[in-house]
Amino acid sequence: MKKQQMKMMIPTLFGLEGLVADELKYAGFQNVQAENGRVFFEGDWKDAARANVTVRCGERVLIVLAHFRAVSFEELFEGTKETPWENFIGSMDAFPVKGWSLNSQLHSIPDCQRIIKKAVVERLKECYGNPWFEETGPVMQIQFSIMKDEVTLMLDTSGAGLHKRGYRKNANEAPIRETLAAGIVNLARVHSDSLVCDPMCGSGTLIIEAALKALNIAPGIMRHFAMEKWGCFPKGIMEEVRQEAKSAIKKDAPFEGIAYDLDPQAVALTKENAVKARVASRIRVEQRDIIRYQTKELRELMERNPRHKKAITLCNPPYGERLLDIQEAEKLYQKMGVVFKPEPNHGYYIITPHEEFEKIFERKADKKRKLYNGMLKCQLYMYFR
Repeated sequence: MKKQQMKMMIPTLFGLEGLVADELKYAGFQNVQAENGRVFFEGDWKDAARANVTVRCGERVLIVLAHFRAVSFEELFEGTKETPWENFIGSMDAFPVKGWSLNSQLHSIPDCQRIIKKAVVERLKECYGNPWFEETGPVMQIQFSIMKDEVTLMLDTSGAGLHKRGYRKNANEAPIRETLAAGIVNLARVHSDSLVCDPMCGSGTLIIEAALKALNIAPGIMRHFAMEKWGCFPKGIMEEVRQEAKSAIKKDAPFEGIAYDLDPQAVALTKENAVKARVASRIRVEQRDIIRYQTKELRELMERNPRHKKAITLCNPPYGERLLDIQEAEKLYQKMGVVFKPEPNHGYYIITPHEEFEKIFERKADKKRKLYNGMLKCQLYMYFR
């Protein structure tokens, strides 16, 4: 069977584009290019499946079908109608339309949706000879973006966003997104021989993502994707990709995780989610206050297991805009500054939107990285020297 080469795109949270591009390059994907909030690459159906199953920091995998300029609805209609939708969408498939427009002449989203839908219908009418479409089959979600009058038309292969790994159906009040947590894990350079601690674990996302990365467990290995139901998607590919991902798991990795939280519900939630993620045997979860954090404990664990090369503390502390008021959050940062002591072979990675964090923590970060938790601009403060 001849391989069908396609251009694909993975949208990302702002600040994670470079990490997704690195993931794709390291995994051997072709023609990888990072832009603001998205990463392009090229590949066949197996590459689309592999990206869905294995990419940790991306939001979804989209097939790019067309790119053209449009400043009128007529141009939008004609550009959409010229696109070969019949190569993907069957006569019974559902094809809803959604998207966004920014700094463009065509700024009405409902009108753009209507025009694109109408153009796709007209194209498929000519191809299939149908006067109407029941749309009772698999969902082929059409996505469009219009940026400075440049239109991109895509099909969403993922369905639910890639951050939905399947292990976190329950969460605490302000969970960190799984793809952002995976990005922090990458920036902290968590490896198979790392000892990782999260002393304010919440629903366990950071420590679980650390375990998945260290053990090389593909984040999408336990879930399904929209493309699996498509008639145009070759049978057997997804199972082949899942089997390859399973065989790549590092079962003998010395990784060890420690997680704790003052809230007993958070402790129970982290334990539950770790079981669902199948990493519970690698993570010790306890109820404990941050003031009981001890670098000595981590140092002793490293001495006990010489296969551990580095201790890494990951932290998403509560902050004023979220759960605690600002004064309580700042008291917490002061406590962290006391107990997070500089230590050889030990790094601290703390994400917060508080602009005065370093001043309250009483230590300047070795490096900072701007990241977005949803729409909230944050900094990842990195202490590793």
